[in-house]
Amino acid sequence: MNPLYKQSATDVVAMLRSGELSPAEALESAIMRIEEVDSKINALPIRCFERALDVAHKINMRKHRANPRSLCGLPIAVKDYNDVAGVRTTYGSPIYKNNIALCSDVTIQMLEENGANPIAKSNVPEWAGGHTFNPIYGLTRNPWNLSRSAGGSSGGSAAALASGQIWLATGNDLGGSLRTPAAFNAIVGLRPSPGVVPRGQSYQTFDTLWVEGPMGRSVADVALMLDAQCGQRIEDPLSSAHNCRSFQRAVQNPLRPHRIAFSADLGIVPVCKTVRSIVGAAISQFSQLGIDISDEIPDFSGILDSFHTLRGVLLATLKGDLLKKYQGSISSDIVKNIEAGFSVTAEQLVEAEKKRWALSTQMSNFFVHHDFLICPTTSVMPFESNQPFVKEIDGVPCKTYIDWFAITFALTMTGCPVISIPCGFTEDNLPVGLQILGQPHREDELLRFAKFLEDCLGITRRLPIDPKHNI
Repeated sequence: MNPLYKQSATDVVAMLRSGELSPAEALESAIMRIEEVDSKINALPIRCFERALDVAHKINMRKHRANPRSLCGLPIAVKDYNDVAGVRTTYGSPIYKNNIALCSDVTIQMLEENGANPIAKSNVPEWAGGHTFNPIYGLTRNPWNLSRSAGGSSGGSAAALASGQIWLATGNDLGGSLRTPAAFNAIVGLRPSPGVVPRGQSYQTFDTLWVEGPMGRSVADVALMLDAQCGQRIEDPLSSAHNCRSFQRAVQNPLRPHRIAFSADLGIVPVCKTVRSIVGAAISQFSQLGIDISDEIPDFSGILDSFHTLRGVLLATLKGDLLKKYQGSISSDIVKNIEAGFSVTAEQLVEAEKKRWALSTQMSNFFVHHDFLICPTTSVMPFESNQPFVKEIDGVPCKTYIDWFAITFALTMTGCPVISIPCGFTEDNLPVGLQILGQPHREDELLRFAKFLEDCLGITRRLPIDPKHNI
């Protein structure tokens, strides 16, 4: 039998539920793997092993075995933008390097109530970004090639999953913070519809750009975690009960749709030739399975400017007061983004909202004739980790430090659920991801289709991996 860390989250939870495995034994396996490999990757710099051991010994397994949504004591990693009671939360910022959370936020409370046991906090960029490094804990490396970026901002979570340190991890996603690292590390990440996973009150209550979501090594594992995450909480007025009673059961019946649309670039972003080639090969494989694939997609023109406007306003809302007090201690890129939010005019804000409104109408029309929309998850492969960001894509300059992952911004603006799954590898074994967009609040159908494609591609079987040195 494979070592426990190589088992899927679904299988490990089944063993916990049956009594074949105890929460303490699962925890011991995870700790051993973290201590074995994380010195090479730096995915989980904040560890709460003693807290997790206490939880493992005190958990009421009779209660959790009776709860079909429970993870039954499974250790998980929590992104360092989320609070876990009694554990440090830094946001990757020196301002908060000694900040200890008094209580878990709503997102983590929901998971803990459903049997998750946080074992460590995963590394993040300072406040936000697509490359995981910060002044407190440094750089997180990609286990597929330790000289490459793990992506961001959920890079620590993704790298920990790919290297087998953990079975499930939390992520969150504003403009691709969950999807980009999923693609860079060949794992699966789901950005749900706003309101599916309740959020803590450190977020702007009525914002719909930033959502919480599950990350795992397979579609089935992500479905398992979503069952434990979703639901209505009074602390989050946008949250609601999902119409799907069990995402785990849903993915047991993979879905082959009638018609999908594919675009290599959504008509608005540069995408490097290598990514186009690998994604194109996957699409050719799907077309042989009897799926009608069209190129009829909504018009995304102007939507990136609208995203930048709304993102700037959100950052100004969230961090404006902090900027007044600690400007010298905040990353210059984040300072520029916050200041850009304060400089937004009423006309720009109105135009951004009109663009988003128009795109929503187009998406409704799109789903009359199509089941899903597919495009690459990223425009580039995992880049050299000594670069702070990508400056050009096949000779096309990037205007800002986040434009290289703009292909995810556009799908954020639809308000629809999006999942990233691995679809292939470059010649030097770097992962490439595919993002699939489905109808709002139809996460079950999206997961079913993702499971169908995952079965066709067969990449999940390659995880987890041992960290690989420079190639």
